[in-house]
This record gives sequence, structure tokens and C-alpha cells, in this order.
Amino acid sequence: MRNSSSGVDIVLEGPANALEQFLSDLQTRPPALARIDSCTAETVTVSGFSGFVIQPSLEEEGKFVPISPDMSICADCERELFDPHDRRYRYPFINCTNCGPRFSIIKDIPYDRPKTTMAGFKLCEPCQHEYENPLDRRFHAQPTACADCGPQVWLEANGRRLAEKEEAIQLARQWLREGKIVAIKGLGGYHLACDAQNETAVAELRQRKKRSDKAFALMAFSIPAIQEFCTTSPADEKLLTSPQHPIVLLQKRPESHVAASVAPGQNTLGFMLPYTPLHLLLLEPETGFSSALVMTSGNLSEEPVAFVDEEALSRLNPIADSFLMNDRPIHMRVDDSVYRIVAGQPYPIRRSRGYAPQSIALPQELPQTLAVGAELKNTFCVTRENYAFLSHHIGDLENYETLLSFEQGIEHFTRLFRIQPEVVVADLHPDYLSTRYAQNYAVEKGLPLIQVQHHHAHLAACLADNGWTSTDPVIGFSFDGTGLGTDGRIWGSEVLVGGYASFERRYHLAEMPLPGGDTSTHFPARIALAYLAACGLDWEPELPSQQALCSEERNVLRSQLNLKINCPYTTSMGRLFDAISALIGIRQVATYEGQAAIELENLCDPQETAAYSLETVGEAIQIAPLFEQILADWHQGLPAATISAKFHNGLAQLVCELSQQIRSQTGLSVVAFSGGVWQNITLLNKSLNLLKQAGFRTLIHRQVPTNDGGLSLGQVMIAAYARKN
Repeated sequence: MRNSSSGVDIVLEGPANALEQFLSDLQTRPPALARIDSCTAETVTVSGFSGFVIQPSLEEEGKFVPISPDMSICADCERELFDPHDRRYRYPFINCTNCGPRFSIIKDIPYDRPKTTMAGFKLCEPCQHEYENPLDRRFHAQPTACADCGPQVWLEANGRRLAEKEEAIQLARQWLREGKIVAIKGLGGYHLACDAQNETAVAELRQRKKRSDKAFALMAFSIPAIQEFCTTSPADEKLLTSPQHPIVLLQKRPESHVAASVAPGQNTLGFMLPYTPLHLLLLEPETGFSSALVMTSGNLSEEPVAFVDEEALSRLNPIADSFLMNDRPIHMRVDDSVYRIVAGQPYPIRRSRGYAPQSIALPQELPQTLAVGAELKNTFCVTRENYAFLSHHIGDLENYETLLSFEQGIEHFTRLFRIQPEVVVADLHPDYLSTRYAQNYAVEKGLPLIQVQHHHAHLAACLADNGWTSTDPVIGFSFDGTGLGTDGRIWGSEVLVGGYASFERRYHLAEMPLPGGDTSTHFPARIALAYLAACGLDWEPELPSQQALCSEERNVLRSQLNLKINCPYTTSMGRLFDAISALIGIRQVATYEGQAAIELENLCDPQETAAYSLETVGEAIQIAPLFEQILADWHQGLPAATISAKFHNGLAQLVCELSQQIRSQTGLSVVAFSGGVWQNITLLNKSLNLLKQAGFRTLIHRQVPTNDGGLSLGQVMIAAYARKN
């Protein structure tokens, strides 16, 4: 047996029935983390083997093999971690072939220890014996090590090393107990941690990290510990305890004692279980120690997570009181993944650790392609044969640091999977940094560049996510913030009929002015007043959005609208949510993308069944009648929760009505949902239920995010059809 650049080669000798049984077991009962995409067998000359041997790996020019993601600690390693009689007792880097780092430490293939960041750690004699023993769980486990030969942990502050090994872990726990902020080097980068029940500590972390309101991720030792703060369903618990251990968005208990500033204005909390032995040791239950820690990305707001030690010490020094570090190098930064449960199944919000770079099966073989995604929540995608390799979460391409991470990721993926792109794909928007990168890359390499409309890419991503092979079109609801349309206008509420090859725009919101363009996303009050003006409705003095701006700001805004200065028009569904949130007094200024819409959803009354009626004139969904209904209810004193529910109910009904209209015209009965607005689970569930009752088949995302994090997958599919046609 040997690893090669194209897979695993196994030569077997024995009775025919035993060989057939082995082939059957290999495909039906593979090892815990194995995924077998194909298996071929042929007869060879007998060699007279006397035992089992793993030969040195074979490098083959141009060949490739998919790479495993990083996986959380397995049950066997966790048991050894807390067993005083085990030689790896309380060793914070315990792992085996069933768990531990993979993608974050791999430098190249074949996947052997010399081509990982573990190359500098020479195995001790007991570890070497385990590594070479076919009957051992650590047989050829490349990151394997122990306290005698492997990485070590230490705690330092102000440039001084304060403690090492177990003492360092205990001192870090003490600092956390005392309300301090600790930077912790994890699997794919640094976390910033503090006591999640200490309001002072959480508020201080917010202030230092420059993160005003966006929710922090949390980590707890066990499911019962999480249940102190949130309710969990069996599906939630299955996802939390899966080998990936993602952050899972859960319903917060009203009596939860988590600090209010962990997730301001939200009724969900994002929890994950410890996925490394170090995290388990940090969260080990003990009287007087918090049962939950904030475990947020180690960065300043909007920057990529720090993963190189020197960089972390420099960038995080103004935030962290101390650093719990180790000497296992990280080759590729990887953020935590974020999921939630929809219709009983996992629904990705951010796909990264535990999932990337797991390949996605494509419905057909494609040319080698590089698709660079969009601006926000960026991922890129490279393809080879019938594999799509969607990158880990890169982030918002709005600063040099994130752009550099994006470029480094592309270089790593193309080298790792032996990909030489034949075509480059980008969004239509000329000002996205990803688009500019693609333009330069295409010129430098002499490759064709294909630019794809944003909402068409969303539709195609959902189809590819679901393994769609038909050339028949579907009904697509691409609802998001903004994306450049084929007419040069800002789209965002697109009801499409199409597939990979083409699309037709059937319905969309009526165009509304967006004062300040993209910067308006931070000022929902301005959007609300601009929409009122466009609808011919007064800026009444008592309206919350009117009161949120001073007279000078209102005068400037009115002049801007009248003179159409930096005031593009948009059909964005995301901006409609922002406007309504501001109009009824929920959120006037947003500190992160989607905040106003999130808080509008969180207030939604689940018991309310009434709905606002939404009208269409031609292909335009009218906003003025909707605003008139909302204002009438607001003047009558209806609670914001009721107004929010009536809006969500009305929009879900509109989705069903438009689907029925298109079905009556075309006979189509498959509806696909994609775009950032469909992170709104209230709207998604209401729409899915109505469509199911009306006899439609629905497609939603399951492997890649519905937001722009899945966009690059759609781009590669559209580009393939564009080249073929």
C-alpha cells in the first residue's frame, strides 16, 4: 500500500472470496474520516507478500487527490486525554487517524509528515512504534506526537513567558476566571477568549476588538453545559457533536445568564463544543469556573484571523491580556464554520473549518477553472474534473490584509490540487477587489475572463449544491443585499426563471433611491426616509427615522434625493428590510452588515398570522402600498413584533403567489432559494411551508452558504455552460 498524488494504491494477495470481501468492506465500511469517490480493481501478478507494508509515497506529475479538512478530537482521544494512566494524559495535541489537524498543516501532497508543519517534530520511540504498527489507531497518523516529542504550550504576557505545559493551561484558566482576555492559538488560527457570563469582560473585549454589536461565538464543554443557555433539538445536538463541531446557532433561553453584550439584539446564540484537546482542557468543568467562554476570531474587526505567532503578538497585543501559545505552526488559516438547522437538516452560514476543502461533486466534468466569488463573505472556487474545491471562508475583501489572505489561498489551492486554470470567472461588478484580481490574473496568464451576473450565480450555486443535472429551468428567488445587474443597476430581489446556461428576470422590487450607495447600509434611517420620499409619503415628525437625524442631516438628505447626487437606484430586498426596521424604530444605525434585518426578524411574533398584501405592477413589486399599511399599523400602536410578523408573512405569501403565477405560465414546479436574505430562517421556513402546501419542489443550500460564501460555486457552473455554448 502507498499514498500517491492521485489517491491510494493497494496491492492485495489472497483467496478470491477474501479479496472480494475486502473490496466490499472498503466501500461500505471505510475508516471514520474516509470518503471514497471511486474505486477500481485489476488483476496483477502474484508477488508473494508475507506481511502488510506501507511503501514510501509516490509523487506523480500533475496528479492530485482531495485533501481532508481538519476534524475535531475523537471519542477515543478524548478518553485518553482524561485518563491518568494513559501516556498522553492531558497532552493538548493528542490526535489519531480519526481526528485532528489536516488542511491547516498540509503544505503539499502526497499527505506525508515531511510535507506538513509537523516535519520539525521527530517522533520518539513509542510514537514511532505506533506510527508503524498497522494495528494501531495512530498508524501513519501524520500529526501524531506526545509530550516527549511533540508541540508544547506556554502562556506569555508582555513579552515574558509566565508558564509552560499544564501550568500554562491552569494559569490561562485563572486569567479567564478573573475576567481577563486571553488569545489562544487553536487549530486554524487564534481565538480571543473571555468569560461569557462576565459582562465587564465581554464589554471590554468589544471595545478593544472594535466590534460594536456583532454577536460573539461561544464554546462550552458539553451539550448539558450549552443547555444552560440555549434550547437544543436532536438535530442541533447531532450537528454540534458531528466530527466537524461547527458553531451552531441556537435559540437562547429567556433565563440565560450569558452576558447581554455577547449577542445584542438577538434571540440566538452561536455555540460550539471544544474541538481540540487544548479547548477541552481549558473548559474542563470545575467549581467556580465559567461553563461558557466567548471564543471569537483573533482579529480586529473586519481583518482576517491571526495565525502566525509573530503577527498575532503584534496585532492582538492591544486586545489580549495574555497569549496561550504553542509551537505547532499553522500553514493555512481556517475560521470556524457556522451552521443552523433548517427543516431538520444542517444549513450552512459559513463553511470553513471541518468542511473546507472537502470537494463538492459537480454534475459534470468541467475545465480547470478559477472563480473568485464576490466582495463580501468571500470564498473562491477551483475545479478539476468533476470536483469543485470551494475555499475556506476568506471574509470581506475590503482591506489589504484580507486581499492578501485571498491571494495566498488561491496560490495554495492551485498548487495543492495541481490546477492550472483554463478560464477565470468573476462577478460583473468592476470595483470588487476579487474582480480586479481576476482581471489581472487573466491578463497575466493569458486566459479568458468570464464575468457572471451576481444573482444568476446565486441561482446556479443552489442548483449545483443540489446536484442539479437537468437542462430544464427552475424558478429562482435570489434575494440579497446588492449585486450589479446586466442593465448596470443595483439588483437584489430577483425572481428568476433559468438554470446554468441562462436566466430571465421575471419580478423584482420597484426601484428605490439609495442615498450614498453602499455606505447607506450603515444608515437604515436614511434608507427609510429615502424610500418614504420615493413613495410620495411624508416624513412625519414622530417617525423614529425622522427623529434619528438632526435637521441638518434631513436637509442634506432631501437635497441629495431631489438632485440625485450619489443616489443610485436599487431593487435590493436587503435594503427593504433595513428600511422597515428603521421605519418602526428597531435599528437606525447599523454597525455590521445585515444588523437591521436580523433585529427585525428577531422581533417577529411567531403567533401572528395576519399578513400585509404586496402588489405587483408588471414585473415590479410595489413598495408604496406596503409602507402605507405599515405606517397605518404603526400609528395605531401595533407592536413592532406584530408589524415584523405581518411583513414576513406577506413576503412569504408573495413568494408563493409569484411561484404559482410562473408555474401557470411555464409549467415549472421547482423553486430554488439563494442569496443572503435567505439566512432569515423565519422567512425561509414560512416560504417553504407555503410552497410545499402548493405542490412545489424546493431547493435550498445544504453544502455551501446561501449568502455570497457560496457564490463562486455558481460562477464556475455558469462559466462552463458559457464556454460550451
